[in-house]
Amino acid sequence: MRGRRGDRMTINIQEHMAINVCPGPIRPIRQISDYFPRRGPGPEGGGGGGGEAPAHLAPLALAPSAALLGATTPEDGAEVDGYDSDDGTALGTLEFDLLYDRASCTLHCSILRAKGLKPMDFNGLADPYVKLHLLPGACKANKLKTKTQRNTLNPVWNEDLTYSGITDDDITHKVLRIAVCDEDKLSHNEFIGEIRVPLRRLKPSQKKHFNICLERQVPLASPSSMSAALRGISCYLKELEQAEQGPGLLEERGRILLSLSYSSRRRGLLVGILRCAHLAAMDVNGYSDPYVKTYLRPDVDKKSKHKTCVKKKTLNPEFNEEFFYEIELSTLATKTLEVTVWDYDIGKSNDFIGGVSLGPGARGEARKHWSDCLQQPDAALERWHTLTSELPPAAGALSSA
Repeated sequence: MRGRRGDRMTINIQEHMAINVCPGPIRPIRQISDYFPRRGPGPEGGGGGGGEAPAHLAPLALAPSAALLGATTPEDGAEVDGYDSDDGTALGTLEFDLLYDRASCTLHCSILRAKGLKPMDFNGLADPYVKLHLLPGACKANKLKTKTQRNTLNPVWNEDLTYSGITDDDITHKVLRIAVCDEDKLSHNEFIGEIRVPLRRLKPSQKKHFNICLERQVPLASPSSMSAALRGISCYLKELEQAEQGPGLLEERGRILLSLSYSSRRRGLLVGILRCAHLAAMDVNGYSDPYVKTYLRPDVDKKSKHKTCVKKKTLNPEFNEEFFYEIELSTLATKTLEVTVWDYDIGKSNDFIGGVSLGPGARGEARKHWSDCLQQPDAALERWHTLTSELPPAAGALSSA
């Protein structure tokens, strides 16, 4: 079909469909196995015929060795633990040590270093820090945090963080959550990755060395119930929901070290309020002004209240005070000792921090401590107890006392 110069040429649909617009012959689609090196029983892992990847294709790089991931040799006597993760190359690895000291009821967490962290800032770097929580029952009271390392993807902390009041029951049931976050002064801090270590993997007085790839945040069961304002605490909302729903599981508000001793000579109970650890912060400055009250219930005459002095601006107060209840041993077996911790406020009601009850109706360590006190007169028994958010019924009306 020809036309004069300058005339517009028209093509009908039949001719248009007949035009060959294919840029060339269609090449066969390669199989995914062509991109991976073949391994077999041969001396070089080549296998049988056709086992080699095509020369024009570059096989994917294999995972780096432990040396490339920055694994170091732990101290003598430390047990090594680690595993690979699909997110390891994207999120990075974290190296740390854990040591449970049964004699002092402490858990020592040595945060050593991280390598290959995911870039979070516009400059391709991050401002990482590490925070720890004990699950279940995670809250601000049991959060520990390292310092922030600026503008690095390979931070070195070498910081020792210590949990006080850790019992064998905690080691059996608790999980240590280690999260690496990026600090952002202009907006919310960003989550990078986390590691969860069941404490039952630890042996008393034996340091365990870890070099583990960070994992992505565990999703919540019902994300629709969250709002944007809760993003900063979403890492432990799931544990708090389980604590509210599960029987006997309450939010932890800290730990308290108590001493119980029944004196046969004085015919009474000696209660020692020694110290508290990891109390919940109730004031805007991030601290509390704690004091402790004790009651021996039932208290018909309302004369069993004792109160310690107030310790200003601290979450780890030391009291070292002792109270005496004159009572026969047979009568004491029917009583319940209520211990509550309060935050002192001027000009308004004091804030309840947490409490624990020791007696025949208690559970776990609280019941055992009370039973041992009755069975071992004249022996001073010191035990750590967990403070929970449950307010004793009779204490609510006495918060300002």
